[in-house]
Amino acid sequence: MPVQQEPIPVYLICGFLDAGKTNFIAPMLSNADFTRDEKTLLVITEEGEEEYDPQALEEYRVTCQVIEDKSQFTRERLFAMERQVRPSQIVLEYNGMWPLADVEDNLPPNWALYQIVTLVEAPTFDTYAKNMASLMMEKLRNADMLIFNRVTDELADTLRQRNLKMLNRRAEMYLEYADGERVENYDNGMCPFDLSVPVLELSDDDFGFWYTDCMDNPERYENKTVKFRGMVAQSDRFPKGCYAVGRFAMVCCAQDTTFLGILCNGSERRYLQNKEWVEVTGKVRLQKLPIYQGEAGPVLYTTEVKPAQPPRDELVYF
Repeated sequence: MPVQQEPIPVYLICGFLDAGKTNFIAPMLSNADFTRDEKTLLVITEEGEEEYDPQALEEYRVTCQVIEDKSQFTRERLFAMERQVRPSQIVLEYNGMWPLADVEDNLPPNWALYQIVTLVEAPTFDTYAKNMASLMMEKLRNADMLIFNRVTDELADTLRQRNLKMLNRRAEMYLEYADGERVENYDNGMCPFDLSVPVLELSDDDFGFWYTDCMDNPERYENKTVKFRGMVAQSDRFPKGCYAVGRFAMVCCAQDTTFLGILCNGSERRYLQNKEWVEVTGKVRLQKLPIYQGEAGPVLYTTEVKPAQPPRDELVYF
C-alpha cells in the first residue's frame, strides 16, 4: 500500500502586480513565530519591483523557487519542488492574472490550502474591478483575509459605501492606510444607520447595505421597526408561514446576480404573488431557524404591507 503523506499547509497570497504581496510576505517569513522549527518553501509566480533579502531567507530556513510561466505551474513541477526542499510549510505568492482554479487543479494532493490572503491596491481597485471583473472577484470571494492597502480617507469612505462584505461575508477585511501608520477593520463595528428613529425607513439605495449589516449583526435590529420596498418571493424552503421580500443584487456583472431577501411573517402571505412589488413595514425579531443553520436570524413580523411600484432601477449594486 502507498504511504500516506502528511499534509503540508499552504498559505496562498494573491493580488495583482504591485498589490504589495512581497511586502506582506517578507515580514511573515522573518517572524520567528511563523518560521520557528519550520522549513519553508516560498513559491513565487510573479516577480515585481520588490525583492526578498537572501540573507533573511537563509536565516529563517526559507527556500525560494520561481515559476515564471503559467504553463510551468503544474502538479509535477510543484511536487518536484517538495521533493527537493522537504518543507514543513509552503508560502505561495500567486500571480493575480492566473485563475484560482489553477491552484485547485495543480496542487499536489498533500498540499493543504490553509489560508488565502488577497491584497488589493486601493487606488487601482475600481480599474481592475471594471476591466478584469472575473479575475478580481474570484480573488475577493475566496479569500480568508482581504487587505486593501495604500488607502486614503476618501478611498476608505468609497470602499465602505461599496459594501464589500456582500462579496465575502466570512473574510476578515482590513484597510491599510498610505501613511503606513493606520490599519482599520473594514467593518469597524459602527452601525451605518440611525436607530434612534421610531421607524427605520430605508431608501432604495440603502436596502443592500442594510441587508448585509442585518445579516452580519442581526442583534442590532432586534425589535426595531423597518420599512422598505422590495419584491415578494414565495418558496417551500422558507419556514412555515413565511415569505421573503427583497431585491436582486448585482455584484460585479449582469450574469452575477443574487436575491437578497428578508424573511417576513404575516397573514398577507397567502395573497401575495411571486415577483410582486410591495412596501413592507414590520418589526425585526430574531429566531433560530434551519434556514439560518440553527443561529438566530432576522424575521420581519409585518404590521403593514401594501402594493408598490418597482424602483427605476430594480437591481442593487455593490
